Amino acid sequence: MNQAVSPDPQHTLEQIRARRRQRLLRFGLAGGLGLLVAAYGAYWWLDGRFLEQTDDAYVRADWAPISARVSGYVAEVAVADNATVKAGDLLVRLDARDFRDRLRKAEAHLAVSEAALQVQRMRLRAFVAEQDEQTHAIARADAERGGSRGEAQRAEADWQRYQHLAQWQAVSVQRMEQARATRIQSQALQRAADAELARQHARKTMLEQQGKQLEAELLQRQADLDQAAAEADLARSALADTEIRAPFDGVVGQRKVRQQQYVTPGLPLLAVVPVAQAYVVANFKETQLAHMRPGQAVTLEVDTFGQHWRGTVDSVSPGSGAVFALLPPDNATGNFTKIVQRFPVRIHLDPEGDDSPRLLPGMSVIATVDTRQARHER
Repeated sequence: MNQAVSPDPQHTLEQIRARRRQRLLRFGLAGGLGLLVAAYGAYWWLDGRFLEQTDDAYVRADWAPISARVSGYVAEVAVADNATVKAGDLLVRLDARDFRDRLRKAEAHLAVSEAALQVQRMRLRAFVAEQDEQTHAIARADAERGGSRGEAQRAEADWQRYQHLAQWQAVSVQRMEQARATRIQSQALQRAADAELARQHARKTMLEQQGKQLEAELLQRQADLDQAAAEADLARSALADTEIRAPFDGVVGQRKVRQQQYVTPGLPLLAVVPVAQAYVVANFKETQLAHMRPGQAVTLEVDTFGQHWRGTVDSVSPGSGAVFALLPPDNATGNFTKIVQRFPVRIHLDPEGDDSPRLLPGMSVIATVDTRQARHER
């Protein structure tokens, strides 16, 4: 008959200790996991639920393509690739010889027009003096006519009186002939005075017509001068445009222009990128925009440097990226599939120190917007 074997006390104690360690380990893991969950929950409740994040964000800058305003051959390229320039710095100089000749020709035409205008003004001043003299001549002729008319009336009265006296033979024949001759002479003088006054009035009318013509010629000379001045200004502006300068501070990029190249207006020569005025465009989902407002703080992590920048929300686009696409989608054609749209959000970068890395357009960014203030205002 088999006898029961009693367990080894030492072995039993080790099993108990092992089970205790396992329970403690499980309790520790469960407690640690609970603490992690609680910590994450606290973080989410205090901060995480207010943060909207996207990695669809990039550095941008309002760079300007530089082109010529006039046609010509490139005489000098004053900048190298990726060179830093200041506003007003010379970028490209075109051959300006033809433009200088055009300016000299325009200035000569302007001088001729100015001289012609001065001559016409002198003619007009002389004409005004002649008109004044004609006015005086009319006044003199009118006065002479008045005198001759009075003399004719007096001679007529004498002639009538002498005729009446002759009926009574109270006047001599010689006196009658003298009165008759005086009467005829005074009438002739009156007719001559009338004719002279009419001639002076006719000359005044002719001068008035000449005055209108001179005034019209003066206006024409003034118009010629204005046209010549405009042509000189255009020639001067074209000469200035042979020197292409930087519109603002920035860095040269996309330099395509070469010396002795023939360029035409509108042909891109290079680009100036204002890297100091760079900003970030972050494309957030439409579901992330409910509490996003201008002025909210933004944390930016740039992939290139792996460090953080600070910024603020500047504005939200009035439409999604699809709305402003070259070929906007037309969902009325059938086979509709709902896609969450993304809206560009412009983010202004806070100033950094001079020793901070320079952000360049095109760099990838992870943008995180703190919407806490907007949520609390609700």
